[in-house]
Amino acid sequence: MKYVDEYRNRNLVLALIKKLHARTTMPVSIMEVCGTHTMSIFRHGIRNMLPGQIQLISGPGCPVCVTPSSVIDAFVELAGRSDVIITTFGDMIRVPGSNGSLADARAEGADVRIVYSPMDALTIAAKEPEQMVVFLSVGFETTTPTIGATILAAEQQGRDNFFIFPANKVMPPPLDTLMQDPRLKVDGLLCPGHVSIIAGADSFRFLVDRYRLACAVAGFDPVDILLAILALVGQVQAGKPRVENCYGRAVTRQGNTRAQSLVNRIFTPVDSEWRGLGTIPASGLALRPEYSAFDITKKLDIRAAPSSEPRGCRCGEVLKGICMPKQCPLFGSRCTPANPVGPCMVSSEGTCAAWHHYGGLEKKQIEGGKNEERQK
Repeated sequence: MKYVDEYRNRNLVLALIKKLHARTTMPVSIMEVCGTHTMSIFRHGIRNMLPGQIQLISGPGCPVCVTPSSVIDAFVELAGRSDVIITTFGDMIRVPGSNGSLADARAEGADVRIVYSPMDALTIAAKEPEQMVVFLSVGFETTTPTIGATILAAEQQGRDNFFIFPANKVMPPPLDTLMQDPRLKVDGLLCPGHVSIIAGADSFRFLVDRYRLACAVAGFDPVDILLAILALVGQVQAGKPRVENCYGRAVTRQGNTRAQSLVNRIFTPVDSEWRGLGTIPASGLALRPEYSAFDITKKLDIRAAPSSEPRGCRCGEVLKGICMPKQCPLFGSRCTPANPVGPCMVSSEGTCAAWHHYGGLEKKQIEGGKNEERQK
């Protein structure tokens, strides 16, 4: 299949790995901030093939994982109402809050349904006009335009029983916050492909200007990721950081301006709490006043109460890239995919889930790096 098979070509992968081993002459630390990148890197064994001098760090790239526990608690409490149908993407349903998860609430009789798009939730609202149908609006720039389009469709239909629980976030502000943390040592950023399709490659230029951080926008197949890593190594070693678009078949400098206009029409930036990062200015999205009738938190006066993280859970530090999952005392013992304690183990894009499923590859990479050091 064109634009797919060539980016999974084994010979190209081996050639790029060979180039990386030949051209990497100094330690280079790279953070990926997209959960799909994290899973793809682990799934294809890319960490195990890289030179020992290249360190990959996973950042806050999973929207489910960065949703704070207080918001999860508000979701669960809302699900307990008999006049509400909760609709959500599948990853959110098992994320534990202080008082259980949406899956627990459903087991106790709550009407919680998994949907594949917000339009599915609008369809449910049309079929069940006596119920308030609430879509849990969690996601980054990638999914926000579809939510905005659904709100416009609900307005056109005169649908007064469809609502969203606004919890969308945008990526640049948390990256700005992360790069100010002296504990995080990063030379380059593997920029998220899906977000960049909407926001554009230029949305990450401030990281070059402000922090001299090498940036490369990447797709999700092995060749995509390796091309971006090769570009980052070249930028770091030459001391010439820039934003390099290695996903040109899908990403432009300006992004999808039509989608951006739609989002700006429906939403407005607000301060938002991120798990592990705290409250970050202008990092969230709220409905503009003219669309506030679709905001369930306004209709029911819902306010997320402060809540604490599970005792011993280090998800917040994992999301910052300053703690590896295996350094968490709960990892693999109390916290597993079958019995998750923190969100990073629940989501299909969570770093802890990736380590749990593909951790053997990471172990080989670490051991390989130690062996290389011994030989030197």
